[in-house]
Amino acid sequence: MTKYELALVVSAKIEDDARAAVVEKAKEYITRAGGTVSEVEESGKKRLAYEIQHQAEGFYYFIQFEAETSAPAQIEMDVRIMDNVLRFLCVKKDEQ
Repeated sequence: MTKYELALVVSAKIEDDARAAVVEKAKEYITRAGGTVSEVEESGKKRLAYEIQHQAEGFYYFIQFEAETSAPAQIEMDVRIMDNVLRFLCVKKDEQ
């Protein structure tokens, strides 16, 4: 199993419970792809470097998980079509 991190930028225009539902849905996609979520870090609301979909702010979430090497491609395909996710990035973490 390889360690990965999924970074999500979620719309700031939705309610708190809707944002929590978006993060839970992303975690569900990870477990469905055979991964195990180890940690979810919320970095809070931050100003974006440039507007995305006419929004200047977004909530940042970082989800740490372990999965097989084929899982990130599947997770990205699922997250790509999620509503209220402005940007996402899945990266392999350095093993130390």
